[in-house]
Amino acid sequence: MATITPETLLEQLHWRYATKQFDAQRKIPAQVWSALEQSLILTPSSYGMQPWKFVVLNKDAELRERLVSCSWGQRQVADSSHYVVFTVRTEITEQDVDTYMDSIAATRQIDKSAVEPLKKMIESGIVRGLNATQQQEWASRQAYIALGNFMTSAALLGIDTCPMEGLDPAKYDEVLGLKGSGYATCVACAAGYRAASDKYSQLAKVRYTAQQVVENR
Repeated sequence: MATITPETLLEQLHWRYATKQFDAQRKIPAQVWSALEQSLILTPSSYGMQPWKFVVLNKDAELRERLVSCSWGQRQVADSSHYVVFTVRTEITEQDVDTYMDSIAATRQIDKSAVEPLKKMIESGIVRGLNATQQQEWASRQAYIALGNFMTSAALLGIDTCPMEGLDPAKYDEVLGLKGSGYATCVACAAGYRAASDKYSQLAKVRYTAQQVVENR
């Protein structure tokens, strides 16, 4: 299997930054976006449960403008090529687990009884072991795995991103019509191409050294 070199990986990670100004006229090509969408779908999650839904905004300009006011006025929401809102399950039920078991059995062409131990583990640990608030917190941690995977994948494809925690989740839920859907806003990410006028693209990346943050034992 073909892989990129360590040098290429590090070069792209040094290249990426939290883009503050996007070129509103430049759009991500369909083939590139399709790959980034798959990077979201292919993200790993605890138990493989995938307790999320990714709301991709790239067509409805009016809707995105409404979200700007729910995001402390940050223009990345409206000016980026694509804006992804990471929503998570507000509650994990036995039905959710059963649906997932059906998917495993169908995809791997095995009898459903073969995944019964996994089903019991998830029900014990998540469905009955956590209350609804804890379940949503657990789901949110999974969404951040997806966010990291998405941003790294974008960097490797030369696409700029900006993670967006500066938003009002409750207002997002209202604007996006999520109330009562079983999903709630967790975080978001703008994706596209940096504007030439974004001064932050020229700043040196500030990171602690390996000696300060990595401990080998």
